[in-house]
Amino acid sequence: MNRTGRNMVERSSKFLLIVVGSVCFMLILYQYVAPGVINFGSPHGYFTEEDEGDIFPTPDPHYVKKYYFPVRDLERTIDFQIKGEDVIVFLHIQKTGGTTFGRHLVQNVRLEVPCDCRPGQKKCTCYRPNRKETWLFSRFSTGWSCGLHADWTELTNCVPGVLNKKENKLKNQRKFYYITLLRDPVSRYLSEWRHVQRGATWKTSLHMCDGRTPTPEELPSCYEGSDWSGCTLQQFMDCPYNLANNRQVRMLADLSLVGCYNMSTVPEKKRAQLLLDSAKKNLRDMAFFGLTEYQRKTQFLFERTFRLRFIRPFMQYNSTRAAGVDLDNATVQRIEELNELDMELYDYARDLFQQRYQFTRQQERRQQRIKSHLQQSHQGLGLGVSLWPSRGRQGSTSALEDGDGEREEREEAEEGGRTEEAGNRLPTEDYMNQIINRW
Repeated sequence: MNRTGRNMVERSSKFLLIVVGSVCFMLILYQYVAPGVINFGSPHGYFTEEDEGDIFPTPDPHYVKKYYFPVRDLERTIDFQIKGEDVIVFLHIQKTGGTTFGRHLVQNVRLEVPCDCRPGQKKCTCYRPNRKETWLFSRFSTGWSCGLHADWTELTNCVPGVLNKKENKLKNQRKFYYITLLRDPVSRYLSEWRHVQRGATWKTSLHMCDGRTPTPEELPSCYEGSDWSGCTLQQFMDCPYNLANNRQVRMLADLSLVGCYNMSTVPEKKRAQLLLDSAKKNLRDMAFFGLTEYQRKTQFLFERTFRLRFIRPFMQYNSTRAAGVDLDNATVQRIEELNELDMELYDYARDLFQQRYQFTRQQERRQQRIKSHLQQSHQGLGLGVSLWPSRGRQGSTSALEDGDGEREEREEAEEGGRTEEAGNRLPTEDYMNQIINRW
């Protein structure tokens, strides 16, 4: 009798284990198939530091700053109101990894109401949690509503009107947060050449500026026929009208300052300086920008800027079509000369990016120490402490933050094993080792 009872208990236990295991497996599978629908972490999908381990590289303690940026240019924490009127606008520059990043935005952000991405459809529906209005203006959410690869000049003049038309209402209280990605100019240029060589044209781009598109005289074509497929790198470099030259500066600058595409309005040297200064200002004022060569840092800064988090970590892929092109020094130098403005912009952007990353990491570490300090001080009082203090509390903790500054830099200098290693042309980070070591 006892043996029979014991067998029944064992069978019941096994049955329960099978049921529990099956439920867990289905939950994991469901979260994988429909990411963002179930969130066991922070409420509403918003970012909290307790949600994840530290998978991001430690700032290089030996990094030498090239430019001076005030705190207002380094500090990027936005109270993004996804249920309000805030809209993220993604300025997608060709061959900067924007397609991958654009898919992250619609498929990989943990949200209360995830974007609805259906098989076979090029666009996803990204509605706010409380109403059927979009919070994201990008290729994979609203399509090329302002033209194929619209630039800063086009987007800033087009987006408000397009959204008013889509939502059948006039709204003046929207906040637009512009974001973009930049890439090493030589790699980006080579990648665009290979893309054009395979038949890409982007000839349906509007290039709208001051209410009109450029005339054929203002923007001549580099080729005859339907496309430029099969062009050699030499042919690509020899075309003086090639929009691949300094593309990143042109797409980030306010073209109205130089008469749009009319080259006779402003002298060439002055035009170049105006465009570069405008691109730097617009990039600096954007809510966020990332660099293709630093995927994990890009993920980190986006998450901390918008207080949103991604479900899966970004991966660094260094095996690109541009990386497979063998060039001699003379050709590299020629590409750098053709992209002189982009080279200067990228140098500026990379320094701002690295300083923002270092600043944000230090601020986060300080807030963690403040939280730990306050928790110890309030033990037994039942008081909760937020890791992200309100603006009203920041003044009271500033002295403690300042006192921790030098100690933080020493600690980060002493942390081994996660410091990035950057090369001259394509700085990359050893992400695979991080993942293996930490996961």
